Amino acid sequence: MHRDVIKKVEILADAAKYDVSCSSSGVGRANNGGLGNAAAWGICHSYSADGRCISLLKTLLSNYCLYDCAYCINRRSNDIPRAAFTSRELAELTIEFYRRNYIEGLFLSSGVLKSADYTMEQMIGVLKRLRNEHRFNGYIHMKTIPGASDDLVRQAGLYADRLSVNIEIPTEENLKKLAPEKDHQSVYQPIKSIQEGIAENREDRKKFRSTPRFTPAGQSTQMIIGASDERDNRILSLSSSLYEGPKLKRVYYSGFVPVNEYDRRLPQIKAAPLVRENRLYQADWLLRFYDFTAEEIANDQYPDLDLELDPKLSWAIRHPEWFPVDVNRDDYQRILRIPGVGVKTARLIVMARRRGRLRAEHLTKMGVIMKRAVYFITCEGGAAPSSGGLKVGGPAAATINELGPAQVRNLLLSKKKKHDPRQLWLPFQDAP
Repeated sequence: MHRDVIKKVEILADAAKYDVSCSSSGVGRANNGGLGNAAAWGICHSYSADGRCISLLKTLLSNYCLYDCAYCINRRSNDIPRAAFTSRELAELTIEFYRRNYIEGLFLSSGVLKSADYTMEQMIGVLKRLRNEHRFNGYIHMKTIPGASDDLVRQAGLYADRLSVNIEIPTEENLKKLAPEKDHQSVYQPIKSIQEGIAENREDRKKFRSTPRFTPAGQSTQMIIGASDERDNRILSLSSSLYEGPKLKRVYYSGFVPVNEYDRRLPQIKAAPLVRENRLYQADWLLRFYDFTAEEIANDQYPDLDLELDPKLSWAIRHPEWFPVDVNRDDYQRILRIPGVGVKTARLIVMARRRGRLRAEHLTKMGVIMKRAVYFITCEGGAAPSSGGLKVGGPAAATINELGPAQVRNLLLSKKKKHDPRQLWLPFQDAP
């Protein structure tokens, strides 16, 4: 590999590390005699030193940029090493890495060069070379440049498996403070264009199965958390509207990294707010899979997520009137609200109780985290454990209604301290 290309990789791959909006593919792209394939719901993953999942060659086309965003390491006023790939260099680099079994796909973003449209044209050029010249069938995630024309966005969707457009700062007011040259309109327009392209493609493929697929893995976005003063309820409300409206596949939350400490518009912190980032991912999981609304998780009364307890447990403690839930009688939606019970476990409970009454030992075998669930359930059909309810190692366990929310919270926190406080719940686990 040419030394100049290696140097570009060092600069541009490092510059791309702050963009977290990539994950497993979620799409199957058949191999029709070319190179590679994108297996549905997962290409090979590796992990960076800070724990982030990186399964792709993750790089920028260029870190030159017209914009001077306060939070970005690649802002034009920063004196940093600059580099740019040609479309041929990056396409050949991707194939070279694939042949060496380093990667299974490509995540491509870029600083804004001469204009949004010019940058998009260069990025699309990389994708065309990979798909048409190298017959590369691996997963490609491309970051759409805000402000690019609808025609270019539609072109990109014919070559990329997933497109994403970064919202970056959740509110227009704060975006203008930190990135005066940007606005939310330039972000939401391509989001809308991608949504329309997906809907049109779905209808076209019903009529003609040979119609090329348009962004089959959907679209995603990313918000920077902690660079501005938005509360968690505002962030989750925006995420909820994105899932319901444009039907994004994922919203990613990136804890603000203080790379430009000299800029006084930014908060003066030492490290990224990783616990808050993790809590937002947990809350996001509740929005997508547990039928929670954003208002239930965080609202005007509780505008920020609890950093000591996960959002589902925090909600349960604030709503003792929901409990105890009878696992032998209550419906699936109520069982899903029990702390320590995940989606798969809730389904198992509903199916298993058809064959007989469930006891505590049955729930443990199914995967229920009893140290959380014990305060919120009854197993014998009565609302009160004293009438034959859940027994865990002795007398019937008291529920949140008997102990009170404050005592349950203290008990749960005391149990948590026995474990490593740095261990965070990952959003793909089944029992928040």
